[in-house]
Amino acid sequence: MTLVDSFPAMGNKLKQLRTAVGWTHEQAAEAMGVSRGQFIKLERGERRLNTDYIELAAKAFQVRPSEIIEDADRETVPLMGYVGAGAEIMPEFEQTPPEGLEQIEVPFPLPDDMIAFEIRGDSMLPVFKDKSVIIVYREQKRPLSAFYGEEAAVRTSDGRRFIKTIMRGSTGVNLLSWNAAPIEDVQIEWIGEIFATLPRSSLKRVEAAGGIQGRLPISG
Repeated sequence: MTLVDSFPAMGNKLKQLRTAVGWTHEQAAEAMGVSRGQFIKLERGERRLNTDYIELAAKAFQVRPSEIIEDADRETVPLMGYVGAGAEIMPEFEQTPPEGLEQIEVPFPLPDDMIAFEIRGDSMLPVFKDKSVIIVYREQKRPLSAFYGEEAAVRTSDGRRFIKTIMRGSTGVNLLSWNAAPIEDVQIEWIGEIFATLPRSSLKRVEAAGGIQGRLPISG
């Protein structure tokens, strides 16, 4: 299952923040603009905190988005490049050092051998927002057919890199986005399965690799 625009299940500070201001569940829910039942499920971790909920909670409690997430079990992941949403991934991550352009800290445990890309542009809205970060598996874990209907980072046989919705084509694969023309019947060499999509404000930069020389312009 691809966890698009959402965090894996994790602890959060909603109860701590709510009790600190002395709010009932009803008051906190009203401040966030959600129902009482929704807020209770979010507070208990029974409902996944996506970027929209995090931003609503941060505004309601007047804190930074990163303060909504539990600090325990943070890990780091290398940022390997940038994604023009609906266009090509830049730069080519095979030419990026293994430690990445920088190391970023995420607020939950990660599987082994994950990499990250920062999204630039808005042609894949509303799911993929400008400056959010996708975390993907470095190695493809599933066959191509398992990705039909899913969004993923892909590399085509001619070396282009995209974040697209993968669909079956007549002789190859069709790559779709919400606000751009489809790319039809291409061959795929690599699929970066998306583990999570996170708002940049929830992440902490740990260190730069070589002065972050890879901040290149993105098309698309």
